[in-house]
Amino acid sequence: MSFQIMIEPLGQGVPARDGQTVLDACLRAGVWLPHACGHGVCGTCKVQLLEGECEHGDASNFALMDFERDEGKILACCAMAQADLVIEAEIDEDPDAQFLPLEDFDAELVEARMLTPTIRGLWLRTARRAPFQAGQYLMLHVPGVDGARAFSIANAPDEDLIELHVRRVPQGRATGWLHDELQVGQRLRFTAPNGRFFVRKSAALPMIFVAGGSGLSSPKSMVLDLLGEGCTLPITLIQGARNLDELYFHELFESLAEKHPNFSYVPVLSDLPPDAGWRGARGFAHEALKAQFANDFRGHKAYLCGPPPMTEACIATLMQGRLFERDIYTEKFFTAADAASAAPRSPLFKAL
Repeated sequence: MSFQIMIEPLGQGVPARDGQTVLDACLRAGVWLPHACGHGVCGTCKVQLLEGECEHGDASNFALMDFERDEGKILACCAMAQADLVIEAEIDEDPDAQFLPLEDFDAELVEARMLTPTIRGLWLRTARRAPFQAGQYLMLHVPGVDGARAFSIANAPDEDLIELHVRRVPQGRATGWLHDELQVGQRLRFTAPNGRFFVRKSAALPMIFVAGGSGLSSPKSMVLDLLGEGCTLPITLIQGARNLDELYFHELFESLAEKHPNFSYVPVLSDLPPDAGWRGARGFAHEALKAQFANDFRGHKAYLCGPPPMTEACIATLMQGRLFERDIYTEKFFTAADAASAAPRSPLFKAL
């Protein structure tokens, strides 16, 4: 059985299978709806049901309250059509967004190596190229683990292999399996592309990227994509790590900085003894950010990826230096623990 979902104000219809969520049907048709957690927890995907009937699914009572259900609101990530639907959604049109349909892919692991003591690099080959926009992520299906896991794509879109940086999460079943069990030659499934974290190229403004830990994945993809296209605007990458063992791909970025005069690379280490012999910046990423730009970020676009404390500190630093929300972009993942909690969330910045 299938149904038709009409999306207003686009006036576009998409097909939906029985048991398929409204969000999944729209994304697979190349229609982007605002969303974040995908588990009925955050409420980002809330839309108005104008006509038809839906099953609400696992929508949290915090994310979708009883009076909102009575008013015809639904969460697109959980709601499933029981008849033809007409929905109304707030869809932000962005000239730099590529509306790529969500697809399923089978892949073979062709290379794996430790990038740091806690981050394992995985390189996957698919039978057909998986289209994505630099900065987006995929949802990886891990054997024996309920639900897919989000991992940012670290390679440029024109490369043949899909590159992932997997940080081991303590007691994490999915990352534990990806670190300890997954071997070259084994096959995995993933769904891509996901997310709205991408470079606003049409702004034609200098760009700042700040990365910490495995948050380097998206900035690496974005920087490689920009330089590969011949971008001549100033690009700065600040990479924060605790020590040299956790600073990875720095040789790649150093070579890119030598090759491209418009690209500046600033590695910064926060946990080094005074006699370590490190000649680079010391301290935290937000401190290096402030020093690099003399605390004046006007006329830039900033893209932040990393642990929440780093991201929050960088946001505060950027705002103190006169860069505001419209020019600051972050990506937020909702973990399995988030999905298991019904607590409402109110992030300062929307998940992109």
